[in-house]
Amino acid sequence: VKFQNLQTKEIKEVPEGFSWTTFFFGFFPALFRGDIKWALVMFAVSFITIGISWLVFPFIYNKIYMKELLGKGFIPASEIDKLVTKKYGILIAD
Repeated sequence: VKFQNLQTKEIKEVPEGFSWTTFFFGFFPALFRGDIKWALVMFAVSFITIGISWLVFPFIYNKIYMKELLGKGFIPASEIDKLVTKKYGILIAD
């Protein structure tokens, strides 16, 4: 799914569904995407749960990242991208 910031014209691409990179590398994909807040959350929760949360975050992180981008002023780049976000329960105001 592609998101575009209308002010800066920056485009970010977010894979949909299960996050294989989060599954294999834990909080590092969030860190490399610049999503510091969620990287810290994943690290802390992983530390508290002795790594068990690494089996949960891959199922939810891409959706979380989509919501974070929307909160930062990004919008779906096309109608198809908008439909995909609706598929995951993320509603975009028209």
